[in-house]
Amino acid sequence: MIKCNLSTLLGARRLKISDVVRDTGINRSTVNRLYHETTSRIDFETLEKLCDYLECEVGELLEKI
Repeated sequence: MIKCNLSTLLGARRLKISDVVRDTGINRSTVNRLYHETTSRIDFETLEKLCDYLECEVGELLEKI
């Protein structure tokens, strides 16, 4: 199982979903699904944008459990 740590990373930085959407241009429903861990896939471009925005590595955003 893959866990998405987007909610943890946003909480640590005191950011909201709307901040991510506004600053990255990623669709709100995509960010929302990642935040609530209800997505079944992620596009590489989306993953790259999130990692650049949060200044983190892929391993910090996604982890295998």
